[in-house]
Amino acid sequence: MTCKMFCYQCEQTAKGAGCCSIGVCGKTPDVSALQDLLIYALKGLSCLAVKAREKSINTEEADQFILEGLFATVTNVDFNENAIAILIKKTVQLRESLFEKIGEISCTCQNTVRFTLPETIEDMIALGNAHNIIDQAEGNADILSLKNTLLFGIKGIAAYADHARILGEEDNTIYHFIEKALASMLRYNLGVDTWVGLLMECGQANLRAMELLDKAHTDHYGHPIPTKVPLGEKKGHAILISGHDLKDLELLLKQTEGMPINIYTHGEMLPAHGYPELKKYKHFYGHYGTAWQNQHREFAQFPGAILMTTNCIQKPMESYKKNIFTTGLVEFPSVEHIGTNKDFTAVINQALSMPGFTSNIEKDFVMVGFARNAVLGIADKIINAIKQGKIRHFFLVGGCDGAKPGRDYYTKFVEQVPQDCIVLTLACGKFRFFDKKLGDIDGIPRLLDIGQCNDAYSAIQIAITLAKVFNCSVNELPLSLVLSWYEQKAVAILLSLLSLGIKNIRLGPTLPAFISPNVLNVLIDKFSIKTISTPEQDLAGILK
Repeated sequence: MTCKMFCYQCEQTAKGAGCCSIGVCGKTPDVSALQDLLIYALKGLSCLAVKAREKSINTEEADQFILEGLFATVTNVDFNENAIAILIKKTVQLRESLFEKIGEISCTCQNTVRFTLPETIEDMIALGNAHNIIDQAEGNADILSLKNTLLFGIKGIAAYADHARILGEEDNTIYHFIEKALASMLRYNLGVDTWVGLLMECGQANLRAMELLDKAHTDHYGHPIPTKVPLGEKKGHAILISGHDLKDLELLLKQTEGMPINIYTHGEMLPAHGYPELKKYKHFYGHYGTAWQNQHREFAQFPGAILMTTNCIQKPMESYKKNIFTTGLVEFPSVEHIGTNKDFTAVINQALSMPGFTSNIEKDFVMVGFARNAVLGIADKIINAIKQGKIRHFFLVGGCDGAKPGRDYYTKFVEQVPQDCIVLTLACGKFRFFDKKLGDIDGIPRLLDIGQCNDAYSAIQIAITLAKVFNCSVNELPLSLVLSWYEQKAVAILLSLLSLGIKNIRLGPTLPAFISPNVLNVLIDKFSIKTISTPEQDLAGILK
């Protein structure tokens, strides 16, 4: 069969090898080709940004735009051909502006910075197909594997760094690393050790991006506190907000304050309920639904408007297409997009035109808000419980959720965790077990929701603090990481963990298709990465 496209950046990729005719996410071959062309153009722009800084030329506009361009290509973000074409054109405009300031250059990026952009989308698609991420010029499967692992890692960094930038937190070292990494991908004379080194740099850059985002969130909204979040229904009009962007949530809460509308979170917005400055809005009610891949069923049943703020969107069904809106970088054809003015009037009017929930229905609740401040605030209690043998082990069970079979492993794993152990969780992987009632150990909940995927920073800080208290390394703590991955932010987080020297991570449900067998062997040898097996076998191996 002739491939119409090739994409293998997510875990759900077709047959574990790569999507060839249409993306499992719903991405069309044309969208895939345009995204490939955008990445190709961003490599050239990055190469020029590196050269420009050597001549003390300001690159601020290009720096910020490169984040947006990368973020737009993350899985389940931008499915709109016209929107991606606009990003490509903007890349070329910035490229030409920098090129004029730098003057003539002679380097490996010459072709990338001088290609002529076609005028029509059809011709852009053809050019994108000629610059697929499977770089035929590389000629070495292992180097190509490392290059693309780096590419997917910096896409994850870009997502976190862009969220932080929106809230006013930036660090030029992140921009500089991303651009160095993209420019390096144009070179064919770098060895395995160099690429592995860049992957470790990528992990550290992502750690810094998550640190910035943590600061941005806590400075603006306060440190999360343990909070009970209802899963029921409140009578009245309703808006459901999904994704990760807390700023968009804040703006929506402000614009609906005093109106007969209740705001519900979906997916990775759930942890927002723990932030004091967001909790103060009386109409910020509860949580609806579970993980992103269940939205077709859940959104069809929601009796209000829906706002998608970042990645996680699926092709909307006709039954709710008129009710769903996008903002930020996430776009889908024929779905109304709220631009940079962030005026959510259309969302609000749609919600007011719909019946909303017709009665108050009490259901269950879940707890959120166990980020680093909350957990470390009871560190003495936790340490004493460990010393007294009441807490035997910690399991960080989290990551991305997805529709591909095999993810019930995480549900079964948590159900079988012994009563003297605590489960930490974060990201949307928690929706496999987030409503489980695991009880507590001396008042310490056995299930602690640390937050969104970027709150891996909180989990790392908790582990580092405990290691200092016990005068040991993180690898010597009674802590095991059992992670699920789906898209590129998970790749960046994994690289952050590896860059910190954390070993024995169990990863699933399947390994990345972009990791070659030889590269996998390097990761196994150096970091003792393990694939998940069965909950019973893995628990027995960890607790032996």
